[in-house]
Amino acid sequence: MNKLLIKQLCAIFGTAIFFLLFDMSIYFNFTRKCLSGLDAKASLDAVDVEKYIPFEENSELAKVDSSLSLKGELPTLDGAAALLPVYASFAQAVYPPESCSYENGSFTADSAVQFTNTHGAYKSVVDGDADIVFCAAPSKEQLEYAEQKGVDLKLVPIGREAFVFIVNEKNPVDSLTSKQIKDIYSGKITRWSEVGGNNRLIDPLTRHPLSGSQSVMDKFMGQQKIKKSPFCAFGSSIGFSFRCYFSELTDSSGVKMLSVDGVYPDMENISDGSYPLVYDFYAVYREDNNNENIQKLIEWILSDEGRQIIEKCGYCPLE
Repeated sequence: MNKLLIKQLCAIFGTAIFFLLFDMSIYFNFTRKCLSGLDAKASLDAVDVEKYIPFEENSELAKVDSSLSLKGELPTLDGAAALLPVYASFAQAVYPPESCSYENGSFTADSAVQFTNTHGAYKSVVDGDADIVFCAAPSKEQLEYAEQKGVDLKLVPIGREAFVFIVNEKNPVDSLTSKQIKDIYSGKITRWSEVGGNNRLIDPLTRHPLSGSQSVMDKFMGQQKIKKSPFCAFGSSIGFSFRCYFSELTDSSGVKMLSVDGVYPDMENISDGSYPLVYDFYAVYREDNNNENIQKLIEWILSDEGRQIIEKCGYCPLE
């Protein structure tokens, strides 16, 4: 093998290694945060679950003096990663301590609190493995799965949350209109300079099709399809999430939330409805589930005590 061929092979190998390391850097520094809803393990990696274990001394769960104490057949609770603090706080308020068990980095199979993310939670409630799940509205695929199984789901709205868009904190763009965001994700706007930023490509990040945030994004886009250039990975990213998940549950250092249509997604603007992208989240159960404690728990969640927990967890309770 001559020296020229060896040099060419080394150059090819070196280039491949460079792009591999570059792609890994992009993935682990930002993209991975925005894709944390891919599966249950990824959700566990993104959220420090041990902060939200019921009845643990150093737990960061919301606390209230509850007038309800459930006994007998306790509903198994599951839900979206963003809502783990909410439903774990519910359990801590009204369940007995022995009902919740966490060992070796996960909730045990017999624990009344589980954590499998949005997709896993909807599957669990349809399959009968969970009694109540706490999630954003189901996607088309999740509704179709319930229909295939012959299951009717009851969705009870219990709180409200903002859907937010996220960019690098050094990005000079602080606000986008709803139309600009749709144009970015549909491929009509491809550079930040078109919306007041630097002359760099825009990399519009997406989530797993069955994640709660991707379902909301699809509804936001309406009839417009998400389109991405193969070269956009070399640009500066924009991603999306729910506000509380981004700001409270994960490491948000180095990134910032954008104003949408000139309104920033703070609690005041969410509560008064001035922020345009506000969505309800739900307690969801099977209509044929005859566990009488389900209705007792739902009624308590909608009471002042339940609403206090939702607010203490950083969400807006419904009036």
